[in-house]
Amino acid sequence: MTDPLDLLALDSALDTEERQIRAVVRRVVDDRVRPYVADWYERGEVPVRELAREFGRLGLLGMHLTGYGCAGASAVAYGLACLELEAGDSGVRSLVSVQGSLAMYAIWRYGSEEQKQRWLPAMAAGEAIGCFGLTEPDHGSDPASMATRARRDGDDWVLTGGKMWITNAPVAEVAVVWARAEEGVRGFVVPMDTPGVTAREIRRKMSLRASSTGEIVLDDVRLPADARLPGAEGLKAPLSCLTEARYGIVWGALGAARDCLATTLTYATTRTQFGRPLAGFQLTQAKLADMVVELQKGQLLALHLGRLADGAGVRPDQVSVGKLNNVREALAIARQCRTILGANGVSGEYPVMRHANNLESVLTYEGTSEIHQLVVGQRLTGLSAFA
Repeated sequence: MTDPLDLLALDSALDTEERQIRAVVRRVVDDRVRPYVADWYERGEVPVRELAREFGRLGLLGMHLTGYGCAGASAVAYGLACLELEAGDSGVRSLVSVQGSLAMYAIWRYGSEEQKQRWLPAMAAGEAIGCFGLTEPDHGSDPASMATRARRDGDDWVLTGGKMWITNAPVAEVAVVWARAEEGVRGFVVPMDTPGVTAREIRRKMSLRASSTGEIVLDDVRLPADARLPGAEGLKAPLSCLTEARYGIVWGALGAARDCLATTLTYATTRTQFGRPLAGFQLTQAKLADMVVELQKGQLLALHLGRLADGAGVRPDQVSVGKLNNVREALAIARQCRTILGANGVSGEYPVMRHANNLESVLTYEGTSEIHQLVVGQRLTGLSAFA
C-alpha cells in the first residue's frame, strides 16, 4: 500500500537493504517503544539498559562504525534507523545517538587499540552504556571556554570540573570527558566508578522525559596515563563527534515530524465537525499540504547528505544545513499538528505534544539554530561571527 505521506515516492531512492533495515527498526519501535513510551514520558523514567541490550542485539549501537562488534552499516541506513527511532521518541533516538555517534565514535576514532578492545564490543552489545561529557553548566554553545581541567601528576592525569545535560550519565559505565590541559583540549575515557566521579539525575524536565539526563561532577579524579584518547588533540576532536551526532538528528527529527503528521492525518479524516471530517475543510487541507511538503523536502535533504557521507564525505557545514532546516521544520510541523487535534493535541493519548516538547530540546542540543546559522554564514562569507 502506498504511503500517503510519501508523495514524491522517495522510497524508490532507497535500495533493498536500506528498506529492510528501516523495517526492522520500525518493528522494534512498534513492539518495544510505542506501547510504553507515553508512560515513560509521564513518569520521567526509561528502561535504558533493557533498551540498550535490545538495540545491541539488533546491531543499532554504533551501527555505522566498523569492527569491534559494530555493524558497519551505511550512513543512509543509520539515518533511516534514527528516523524510525525518533518516530517512537526523541529520547530513545538520543540513547542510540549518544551511545554510537558520540561515546563510541570518540573511542573508535581517537582511542588506543586497548581502549577500543576494552569498551567498543561491550558498548555495541548494549552491555556497557556510554556518555559524552562536553557541555558544562556555564559553557553550552561555547565549548572552547570549558572550565574542566586536566593536569598531570607524575604519570597520572587529574581531572576537576563538571559537565551538565549529559544524556545517559546516570546509568553509564563509561564517559568520554573533555578537559583543558596545558597542551590544549584533550579527551579521556573515564570509567564512571572511578573515585571522585559522581553523576546526578536531572529531574523536572519538561522535554526528553523518556531519556536519562544527568550532571557529572569530577572531584580530583585520578586517571592513569592510558586513559587519555591518544588521537584527540584540540577542540576539533569533540566537534567532529558532534558532527556525527548532528547527522543522526538530521534524520531523527523527521521521524518525530512524520509521526505527528501520520497521527494528524488519521485524526483529521475520522474526526467530524460541522457535519464533515476535519480533513474536508480547506484550511485543514492547506495545513496538511504545507506540512507534507516540508517533510518530504527534509527527507530529500537528509538522503542527499547521507549519500554524500557514503561517498566523498559530508562537510560539517553541510550537516549544519540539515540540522538547522530539519529540526526547525519538524518543530513547526509538530506545532501545526497540535492545532488540528485541538484540545486532544495536548493529551498524552496522542504523541503530538510529546514530540513537540522533545523537539524543543533537539532544537537546542548539538548546536542551537543560531549556532548553525553562524556555521553556514561563515561558509558563505569566509568570516567568523563567533567571537
